[in-house]
Amino acid sequence: MTATSAFFDRLTVAGEDPRFSNVCGSVRFDIRDGDQVEQWLLEIDHGRMRVSRSDGPATTVIRASAQVAEAMARGEVNGLAAITRGEILVDGDLNLALRIGRLFPRAPGPPEHDGPGER
Repeated sequence: MTATSAFFDRLTVAGEDPRFSNVCGSVRFDIRDGDQVEQWLLEIDHGRMRVSRSDGPATTVIRASAQVAEAMARGEVNGLAAITRGEILVDGDLNLALRIGRLFPRAPGPPEHDGPGER
């Protein structure tokens, strides 16, 4: 099983995320690996999430290579940074695409702080 498949499986099992209680929309992930395109459709209805393997219409379409998708699913790549580098293309609601980034794991890094001199 790939990290990408495991990521979508976790969303399927969870079924709901309270951070998305005010969100309604759909995101299709088009993940290219050579000539093959793997598609996942994430539908969100007030925090309830449904994942399917579908090429159906979506509010937002996120396109990425399999390599970038795998790195994101492992928490090694930040989605916003990948968008700015052109590694991820977004068609549709960019705000929804950015919110979806919260679902991906984050790589461990140095602890964040509030700012200079604050504790």
